[in-house]
Amino acid sequence: MSNGLFGAIKTSASGLRGQRLKMDVVSRNLANAETTRTEDGTPYRRQRAIFEQVLGDRVQAQKLRLSSPGGGDGLTRTQMGHMGGLSPSTEVPEQGIASDVSVAEDASEFRVVYDPGHPDADAEGYVLLPNVNPITEMVDMINASRAYEANVSAVQTAKEMFNQALKI
Repeated sequence: MSNGLFGAIKTSASGLRGQRLKMDVVSRNLANAETTRTEDGTPYRRQRAIFEQVLGDRVQAQKLRLSSPGGGDGLTRTQMGHMGGLSPSTEVPEQGIASDVSVAEDASEFRVVYDPGHPDADAEGYVLLPNVNPITEMVDMINASRAYEANVSAVQTAKEMFNQALKI
């Protein structure tokens, strides 16, 4: 049991970090929703927070190893009795069941608006605007905020469980 008593808190802390980054990315997108010229001369390009699970990849690799011919005894998850086919020797990352969060640019097209008076308009009067949709960004912000609150609630619950266990 490599996570010990604090495994739930470590897992929630990983979620808190990821959701905080997602809220930062959404805030940056909203702040630059009308930025038509960046340092490289193009409109601001929307960014996205991409979550990649760390433990899930190890679970999948362990499942494949166990179910492959000659790679194990072919036991299924329910037969093994361990989560996702994990053997007791499978090492869980120090930070708990974590997610790796990276930021990537959205490859969708820029919006094109006719505004001949705009300083960044081309010869025909069209302006390239960022590919940021404020409604989508607000939905993402609400989603990240609720996930953040859920992780805070999980930490609070774990702390209450520890306190109750200490009273025994």
